[in-house]
Amino acid sequence: MPSGSKRHSSALGLMEEEVLKQIEMEVRMREGASKLLAACSRREQALEASRSLLTCNARILALLSQLQRMRKAQILQKVGRRPSEDVVPCVGKVSLSDLRIPLMWKDSEYFKNKGELQRCAVFCLLHCGTEIHDTDLVMVDRTLTDICFEDTIIFSEVGPGFQLRVELYSSCMVEDFFPGALGPRRASRLGGSVGCSSGKKIRAAFESASVCGSSGGNVEPGRVSLPLYPDLSTLGPKYNLLAHTTLRIEHVKEGFKTHDLSLAATEDNPFWLPLYGNMCCRLVAQPLCMIQPMISGQLKVKLGEDLNCWENVYGVLREQSLLCYQSQEDLVSEDKLLLVIPIKKHTHVCVSERDPVHHQSIYIRTQHQGEELTFTLTTHTPEDMQRWTQAIWQHVYNMGQWKQCCDHLMKIEMPSSRKAIPVKQGSLYHEIVTPSSPGEGIVVPDLSAEIRTLLSSYYKESY
Repeated sequence: MPSGSKRHSSALGLMEEEVLKQIEMEVRMREGASKLLAACSRREQALEASRSLLTCNARILALLSQLQRMRKAQILQKVGRRPSEDVVPCVGKVSLSDLRIPLMWKDSEYFKNKGELQRCAVFCLLHCGTEIHDTDLVMVDRTLTDICFEDTIIFSEVGPGFQLRVELYSSCMVEDFFPGALGPRRASRLGGSVGCSSGKKIRAAFESASVCGSSGGNVEPGRVSLPLYPDLSTLGPKYNLLAHTTLRIEHVKEGFKTHDLSLAATEDNPFWLPLYGNMCCRLVAQPLCMIQPMISGQLKVKLGEDLNCWENVYGVLREQSLLCYQSQEDLVSEDKLLLVIPIKKHTHVCVSERDPVHHQSIYIRTQHQGEELTFTLTTHTPEDMQRWTQAIWQHVYNMGQWKQCCDHLMKIEMPSSRKAIPVKQGSLYHEIVTPSSPGEGIVVPDLSAEIRTLLSSYYKESY
């Protein structure tokens, strides 16, 4: 096998091991949340635990899909088919914030306060590739005109072809149901033939994420028995998909914008809420090419038409410009800029070998403020020439793929730390795992030290 193929295969193996670790972690989180759900004595706690279970399931299935794609790439590698070497655009960050979903209550319900007071717990699940985040829970009744989520969700390492799916889930608060009253949970086993430790991990993850309930039975010789978690249809409050939409790069516009929702429920459903059919949010993106320099180093810039009129500069390619300084030390002072060469998504870049002095030159033709400009660059070594040419071509390609996201640097509001959320807002960890102070009326279930440690580490990683 060629050395390049070996390196690629080794990289895939390391990535696969990392994905397996993530799957294992999510499976442990799901197991801990299941045990907590069975121990909940209050509905608010059960709602939080059920939300965690749903989110863990979504993450497990997304990671399994990623693992399947990696396995396919490994198979293609073994049969001698190399992965595509097409130019790949840079990744970036995508942020969704200020999510608002308007409600459309009937006049008799909202203004005259008639009818039964319907109350639902709702949250949003956001998928973008293998990154999945959920919002905080919001309790909704007819006193609210909008469902407001204050979360700022940031997706990292997203390509320009991203699809950000937003799902709104709802659970009706009418029925009086406490998971703690279920008594002992039914344990179920699954027999399956697995050939290695990773196979066990995959089977356990898949079954825990996609199977609700399983009939018991004897385990056949030579088969490994893996425990399944309780049937979610009988354990705890159930969330149902209320509406969804998918956001893409064309929806990225700095500011508060409205997007259509596809409804997944009708008025006959007990978890139904009167949606207008749209949602409002801020969706912004920061491509990597707009937030960090793509290349820097020594260049020579041709000034004027004189063939011998070249200036040695230190160049930095970032955002929509190639900044030229007299020396690297001048980087700290913007007023020492010697030249600014606009680099935009419609900039034309070519390499010519007709230069009688430097043999190779980079020609940049671009438009700035309605005027067409042409710049000529060269380098001190052929290696630098190749490096700068590829970097500028890649930069122009990145901006072309990210489209309006590269017109200017969009601002992403950093999310506030979840540590600032008061305990009274329903943190599952603080309300169930942290023991009550002496004299308090709430009795905390006696949970195992393993689950306490598990959730403690989980919440630390989440902050």
